[in-house]
Amino acid sequence: MAIRVATAADLPAIRAIYGQSVRETVATFDTDDPPAAYWQAKLDSTAPGDHTIVVEEAGTVVGFAFSGPFRPRPAYLRTRETSIYLADGAVGRGMGRLTYTHLLDLLRADGIHTVMAVVAEPNPASCALHEALGFESVGTLREVGWKFDHWVDTRWYQLMLVP
Repeated sequence: MAIRVATAADLPAIRAIYGQSVRETVATFDTDDPPAAYWQAKLDSTAPGDHTIVVEEAGTVVGFAFSGPFRPRPAYLRTRETSIYLADGAVGRGMGRLTYTHLLDLLRADGIHTVMAVVAEPNPASCALHEALGFESVGTLREVGWKFDHWVDTRWYQLMLVP
């Protein structure tokens, strides 16, 4: 297993993993696959705290995590929102925790103060992962997403990284 910064060559795998979440889960509130340009823009960002990393097994990308702006206003500059997605075969094998830990290390090195994560419920595995990494549940927004013909709640998690 290797964790590294994502490259353009990883975009087909990233899009496939994310696309499965779009089509089959409420883990993302996207209802259509974002275009390649969306992902390329993430890779091209040089802003402190913007990262896209992948985890590979036997040379195949089996998951990815990314961080980006929490909100667009300048006062949020040292706060980032994070997400992680794994291929089905990578779930429950510790890859998510290792990948997320690597992402958090990058954010610490960038001087990011606060990390936010949003988990669509129910998702006990994601909640457990965030809590194991030290995130604190700071609230639930009820029925804020409509996907697959039902309302979906989101649980918000926060992790304080550096003073």
